[in-house]
Amino acid sequence: MPSLKNILFYSLFTLSFASYASSPTQLNSPAEPLANTREDGIRFECEPAQLSRLERDMTRYFAALNIAPKWVVKNRDAAQGVLRYSLNTPADEVNTLTLKSRAELHIHDDWVRLPSAAGRSKKIHTVSKKEIVLALLQHGRMTEFTGAACAITALKDHVAIRQNTVAWAENLTWGWPDGDVAQWNEKYWSQGTPKPGVALHDALNDVFLQQQKYSIGCYTATKLVVIQGVLDYYRRVKKSPAHVRLIEARLSADKEPLTGIEPARMWDFEADFDPQELNQPGKLLKIKHDVMPLNFVPGDWIYLLNTDPVSYQRTGYEGSNAIYLGRNKFDDYYNDHHHAYSYLQKLNEVFQWRNGVFNRVRDAAKIQALNDADIQRLSQRPAEGGLLKPIRVTPYFFAYENLPSRSQP
Repeated sequence: MPSLKNILFYSLFTLSFASYASSPTQLNSPAEPLANTREDGIRFECEPAQLSRLERDMTRYFAALNIAPKWVVKNRDAAQGVLRYSLNTPADEVNTLTLKSRAELHIHDDWVRLPSAAGRSKKIHTVSKKEIVLALLQHGRMTEFTGAACAITALKDHVAIRQNTVAWAENLTWGWPDGDVAQWNEKYWSQGTPKPGVALHDALNDVFLQQQKYSIGCYTATKLVVIQGVLDYYRRVKKSPAHVRLIEARLSADKEPLTGIEPARMWDFEADFDPQELNQPGKLLKIKHDVMPLNFVPGDWIYLLNTDPVSYQRTGYEGSNAIYLGRNKFDDYYNDHHHAYSYLQKLNEVFQWRNGVFNRVRDAAKIQALNDADIQRLSQRPAEGGLLKPIRVTPYFFAYENLPSRSQP
């Protein structure tokens, strides 16, 4: 969900977030390894014979990303075939928003190339693969690789897809329909469905290369970014026709490639949710449950629920779909705030809807300032008085796991 142009509010809202989300925690000394028994970070569960190769591959991967050995805690249980890596921070440190601000980690943005409307590629700054991996290592969630995914290539693909997704979300300027009908380039789309004879990847590219021809809500925008991040990675970056065929077939099986990319249970809290859909898997995405607050990995799809029963009824303000861009930034699909919101700004935007703040200039008098305790509470799950759903929606490990079949209507 966007706020509108001229967001004066953010110059007025000057809460110190340092005591809660922005205070860097120094990494522990490697001479004092963590006694962490909670399953978090990156976990491989493999045949014992695979562990030695994985250890060597992970050592090389960390070195290539300039991740020093002292920053990582490794736990190996050869008998169980388990190899786990976590960030060498206190076991209760789950925050990933401040990783780039920690000088000792030496995180710098990467340069990547994306296609442009002129037919040439352009270089843009985006989140680094190093930050993505460090976020995966942080406490507060576990990312598990098993079976065919017990390979360094599975992790590298996963990280690269996340980076490509973020890259496509860096500089968006779509229109915001604000309750009106969405607008699509009719050369390629018929209200969110590619026209007959139009290749899916061509229709998707047009959404990003001719953004002025589109006016879409945040739910549709999020789905477009996620699909583009996955499909474009395998088509343009990795150049894997087999993956492209697999992904396009899943997306188009029901002739509606933008529907059902996420598991249906993502919306099980809605009053009109159909319980028969509860186990319907996503075409491209799966859900990670019970993720700790402030734990975001670049490329995550998150959801902030508007828990106010009155403003929730206003079309487009039921909640906010967002993609984490790393560097304490969340997407700004409509370029209302210099292409990104901080976590605090995003959280506060959704909260202020209950106060009737739908235009940051016109409704400035209605803004109710939050204190640190408010922010701490709002960062919890809705059942605990917060706005942040404790889920993160992420891509499958394509080619490294069996993708679940979907029932057709």
